[in-house]
Amino acid sequence: MTRLSVEMLAADAPPPITSAGHAQLGIAVLVGIAVIVLLITQFKLHAFLALTIGSLALGAAAGAPLDKAITSFTTGLGATVAGVGVLIALGAVLGKLLADSGGADQIVDTILAKAGGRAMPWAMVLIASVIGLPLFFEVGIVLLIPVVLMVAKRGNYSLMRIGVPALAGLSVMHGLIPPHPGPLVAIDALKANLGVTLALGILVAIPTVIVAGPLFSKAAARWVDVPAPDRMLPQRTSEELGRRPGFGATLATVLLPVVLMLAKALVDIVVDDPANRTQRVFDVIGSPLIALLASVITGFFTLGRPAGFGKERLQQTVEKGLMPIAGILLIVGAGGGFKQTLIDSGVGQMILDISKNWSIPAVLLAWLIAVVIRLATGSATVATVSAAGLVAPLAVGTSTTHTALLVLAIGAGSLFFSFVNDAGFWLVKEYFGLSVGQTVKTWSIMETILSVVAGGLVLLLSLIL
Repeated sequence: MTRLSVEMLAADAPPPITSAGHAQLGIAVLVGIAVIVLLITQFKLHAFLALTIGSLALGAAAGAPLDKAITSFTTGLGATVAGVGVLIALGAVLGKLLADSGGADQIVDTILAKAGGRAMPWAMVLIASVIGLPLFFEVGIVLLIPVVLMVAKRGNYSLMRIGVPALAGLSVMHGLIPPHPGPLVAIDALKANLGVTLALGILVAIPTVIVAGPLFSKAAARWVDVPAPDRMLPQRTSEELGRRPGFGATLATVLLPVVLMLAKALVDIVVDDPANRTQRVFDVIGSPLIALLASVITGFFTLGRPAGFGKERLQQTVEKGLMPIAGILLIVGAGGGFKQTLIDSGVGQMILDISKNWSIPAVLLAWLIAVVIRLATGSATVATVSAAGLVAPLAVGTSTTHTALLVLAIGAGSLFFSFVNDAGFWLVKEYFGLSVGQTVKTWSIMETILSVVAGGLVLLLSLIL
């Protein structure tokens, strides 16, 4: 799958809801994206409302009947939430349980106790990657930045030498590795195999995070030499340092869904017989819903009980974990609605028709589309769900491996150059006490390195596999 072809479209694809030509559809896409960008950046409208209005604007500009545009949007929203909503909720509960029980602190303290000197940046990558696996990016930052500041202050390390690797570990998980919302939405939209995507995502993520984390942090530390701000240093109480789960139990709980999903992918490859009982068992336990649910239930015992959580405390943790994700679910759902409006309007077919003679790899096109939307909206999640709608037709008829690589190309592109229209930019700036220019020299460039290196590796894999 290195070249685009019209044959990639399914023969039984439903007719578009509009008869607009390529020129009108192209203008409609620009109008829809421009409306979303304008509403988010200039009017500071919530991304859910911006995506909803942008979808309707897209349909109107394409000449689609309003009722059909509304149906496309609501169908896409419902299908997306049905596909990934429960997974996002389970991931949020697991992340909250990990934080409240002290499990995250235990992982951090154990790894830091065994690392020092030149190994510290590598330890920070490992900590961020493990803790960031079940957590949303913003939650991961809130958990990890105080640790970064503590390590830099007490060990007399350069703040950027420690902070950049931690941020790289968090960001690469957010962009490439399910069960994060962006990758899950792209997997659902492109009908990719989750286990294969996870395995290839880890393969791409490891060298990517090494380049953008420990290696780039050497240059970042020279460019921006600032001390850890005292106002952000955490003050832990003796109670918070008391009862908490063990390192082994915590690590096993966090990695359980990854192990189950990878095991399913491996059995699918080795057995390759849907009627085989072993494969059917692994198809169940390795499904993302069961894998994450098993991890949450296990966490009640391996994380909650050692921390002294009773039934009421566990219930409160679950409730508090679910409350913050309402906005994320709505954004992801609206992104799915925008994606469906693109597809039903015939934009996917237009892209295939126009690009069928281009000498450009499909994964590169997917990466470029995600980069443009990321730069325009500032949101990696919006870039992923919107790009997935445009790229979805390219995945029809391709192999399992190349469909997974398309997902990863979108995820890589969604990380490109975080700037002032990205909430993550301001989180990093304020926590580290940086100026806008210093944040660009460190965080923004690090995100760009992540995007380019990951995109390059995905392109390379698409030519080899």
